Amino acid sequence: MALIDMFLAARVQRGQLTVHHADGTTKTFGTPTPGFPQVTIRFTDKGAAAAIVRDPALGAGEAYMHGRLVVEHGDVRELINLLSSNDPWETGANRLAAVPMRRAVEAVTHRIGRINMAKRSKRNVAHHYDLSDRLYDLFLDADRQYSCAYFTDPANGLEQAQDDKKAHIAAKLALKPGMTVLDIGCGWGGMALYLHAKTGAQVLGVTLSEEQLKVARRRSEEAGVADKVRFELIDYRHVTGTFDRIVSVGMFEHVGPAHYRTFFRKCRDLLTDDGVMLLHTIGRAGKPGVTDKWTTKYIFPGGYNPALSEIAASYEGLRMMMTDVEVLRLHYAYTLDAWYERTVAAREAIVSLYDEPFYRMWQFYLAAAASAFRFGGLVNYQLQFSRNRHALPMTRDYMVEGERALRG
Repeated sequence: MALIDMFLAARVQRGQLTVHHADGTTKTFGTPTPGFPQVTIRFTDKGAAAAIVRDPALGAGEAYMHGRLVVEHGDVRELINLLSSNDPWETGANRLAAVPMRRAVEAVTHRIGRINMAKRSKRNVAHHYDLSDRLYDLFLDADRQYSCAYFTDPANGLEQAQDDKKAHIAAKLALKPGMTVLDIGCGWGGMALYLHAKTGAQVLGVTLSEEQLKVARRRSEEAGVADKVRFELIDYRHVTGTFDRIVSVGMFEHVGPAHYRTFFRKCRDLLTDDGVMLLHTIGRAGKPGVTDKWTTKYIFPGGYNPALSEIAASYEGLRMMMTDVEVLRLHYAYTLDAWYERTVAAREAIVSLYDEPFYRMWQFYLAAAASAFRFGGLVNYQLQFSRNRHALPMTRDYMVEGERALRG
């Protein structure tokens, strides 16, 4: 108990956290501050606090999932924001950093765990994306865009922001009539169907999720475009042919650093001589790191968010030119806020689908992810590549004009 109190005293300076310990004692940390939450939590057993001290990221998530940490005033999102906002990434304080030896061990095991051979990749994808269709319907937009939306105005709703994301990406692809597109990690087919509907492009979407494939194919057939928008269950490494454009949204996080160069080499080989690629991925604002153990265990086994330096090192020397880079800083925070609010509103439905620990796991995942984009070191990168420096206009005006036309 003394250790968790020391931990929280160092962490909470602005805002206020009240802790009811399992032995009946109560401690308060911080000072009420405008703009910072006031939260009250309770530990239901003596071992919960010790588990958090031993491994904050894993211990806190598991304690919340299993009811060993209960939020009595506020909610888990406010708790996470209170802790994170006191130590934003820009300050470099990083008071939760592990000791050097632990960090070294975790770095090695992390790299081993990110070696995503084809069979492991399919298993990792199934762990997260082959969950009940009903779950995703409860918190995503109608088009099931399970990636960062694009908020031209923070007041926009989720549906508008996801539509604007598709327009933003499509404009960067600079599509022309008759072009062919490869969508790597096509999800439930929304981007592929959008690109065809807006530009007439023929699209091949590939995924490793059997459940996503079923939905994407059904949507294509229902739209009457199955001959123009096809979907296949295939690893990107096994795709053949050439394409005028490649788009990949929210898939690169599952590739693994050991395979980044394979990914870029394959994409280059799949592009025509004048081909253009748009890669949309979560990334780190700072240097390479590791995925926390709670996320690896419960949410994205095999997942890793790359630093920009890791991406750059992976395409250098392949004669593939980066032609544009954009950093989306807060857009995913707003997206995750919307998903969190929809998840909380659908609590009873999610519990009936799974159980209370699953609901708490999902709630914690979305709250922690939003905090990582709002206060931590995560961002979204949109990176444009071309095989030919003459393939795109000289200035970025075409992006603005194309996006405006697509948004109507």
